[in-house]
Amino acid sequence: MLSRTINSVFLTFLLLGNMAHASSEAPLVGKPVISDEFVKKNYEHRSWYPPGEVPFDPIEVGENLPMPTKMARAKILGLAYDDAVRSLAVKLWMIDNARYTIDMVYYIFERDTVGYAVLGSLCDAVKRGVDVRLMIDSLGSIQITRKELHALQSCESEAGFVLDRNGQPTEIRARVQIVIVNALSKVFVHINRRAHDKLIVVDGHDRERAMLITGGRNISSSYYGFLDDGTPDPTTFQDMELLLRPVEGVSEEESSIGDISTYYYTLLFLNAENKYLRNGSSNRRDAKELAKAKASLAMVRNLPAMKARLGEMPEYVAGGYHVSKVRLAHELGNLDNKNVIRKADTNIGNNVNSIQSILSQQGSTAIPKNLRIVSPYFFVSHYNTEDGNGSFDSEENILKMLRENPDCTIELITNSVMTAENLLVQAVVDMDTAPRLLLSPEKLAEWRALKPLEERNSALVKSEEWNRMIHQGRLRIYQTGKLDATEFGGDQKYGKLHAKFLIADDFGFIGTNNYDHRSRLYNNEFGYFIESEAIIAELNAEFENLKAKSYLWGTPEWLEMRGRLMADKMKKSRSIRMQRTMFKVSRRLGLIWLY
Repeated sequence: MLSRTINSVFLTFLLLGNMAHASSEAPLVGKPVISDEFVKKNYEHRSWYPPGEVPFDPIEVGENLPMPTKMARAKILGLAYDDAVRSLAVKLWMIDNARYTIDMVYYIFERDTVGYAVLGSLCDAVKRGVDVRLMIDSLGSIQITRKELHALQSCESEAGFVLDRNGQPTEIRARVQIVIVNALSKVFVHINRRAHDKLIVVDGHDRERAMLITGGRNISSSYYGFLDDGTPDPTTFQDMELLLRPVEGVSEEESSIGDISTYYYTLLFLNAENKYLRNGSSNRRDAKELAKAKASLAMVRNLPAMKARLGEMPEYVAGGYHVSKVRLAHELGNLDNKNVIRKADTNIGNNVNSIQSILSQQGSTAIPKNLRIVSPYFFVSHYNTEDGNGSFDSEENILKMLRENPDCTIELITNSVMTAENLLVQAVVDMDTAPRLLLSPEKLAEWRALKPLEERNSALVKSEEWNRMIHQGRLRIYQTGKLDATEFGGDQKYGKLHAKFLIADDFGFIGTNNYDHRSRLYNNEFGYFIESEAIIAELNAEFENLKAKSYLWGTPEWLEMRGRLMADKMKKSRSIRMQRTMFKVSRRLGLIWLY
């Protein structure tokens, strides 16, 4: 189903050809003369250049150059607690075992135990001679100072020598290049355009060693199964990630999934509104920060659960993959699109690699019989063209697809008020997404008009028509959490749903996209479409397990769960009672487009 696109040699040439000679002025980061092509890829082609010295518009290239479909070895790290712990073990193993390069970008990079542990591991890598690039989003990882990143930069003073293909040291020392995406400190930056990426690529240009991981998990203790003090956290985020490696036997003339992912990283890295973090080191402060990083790394490595997972890593990263077709997709255009709401359909259509465009193309050629979506935030969108005529209505598209294809079923799993982290967003899901898709316009109005504490006993929810609408078999909306949760005196901990993945018959998508307005219009989102019977089977199993921990929206059990939470004295109880007001105000002020 995923089509092969352009010749990968052309991709390499267009993105990286002659970049080192783009300007007669000296670039920001000094670059030695390099003759070895492999070292060039791992050093010169990965260098930061000021926007005026880049011979192409990285966003325009990303939008117009189709990403090729590649064969890769794939495995998933799913929603289970053990997979959360294993995910951090994988990331640390990748950094610890990198030989040539590390490219890392994260929306959230916290100053907590996990964040400092990763910084400590990166510092060790630089000292081994591994060339490091790190990007963080200026809003997702907002800080007044960047002391921890400056400390990482200071590791360059002890940097080892970059290795050639034979593993021999060159005369070039490794670097730490740190970029803040769409930095808030830049005067003309698009403040509301964020890089929601989560990606690590290690040794991307080495056919045998390349490895990458992406999905929903950020760099924060909240995602990996323990609290900041190392105590196990059974309520950790439930998330989904994809681990990819090149297939064996890829020729030097053909780009691998590691190459393609590295090229994508370079495009985001060179975005004109990014800010290169200049060295602002202070010896005393850096020493303090690096000591903290070293201590955090030692603590994490010695946590019992992490120690066990790290012991498994050599075997885990070596096998257990499924050969799959994969295609990288992104929303780079969102970083500088104009008139994002009025021209939404045009903007999306201008990006040949858009997640949304590719999904639309797939849907236009073959309507899936079974469409399954997991997203913590799923919004129903209606965009207008500049003349005011409706151009895109996802509610109508979804219902039309069901009407015209009687064999098609759609299932959505999202958060409930019990498991939601963001109750403003959850208000949109419960007052707009679910009722708009399930209820008639008249019943939708009645639902929004109900008094919160009277929901579960109202004539509306007890009516036969309500029951028929929410139980329609071909469109089902589930929300995580049940009445046996510890919040109600039970023994189950449901955590917080943060996974983002999609299954459409024989292909899937795993990435960072939440399917809300912000993901569609403002954020750069990123991920991989994947074709593999084995991976799809595993994703379906994850979906079924999650569904078993959920209630259908609108059922008596779901209403009971909401009612108990609203009547309680928990911190979030008042916010749940205010859902209708929050939704009404957000819609009236246009804030809903920013969620």
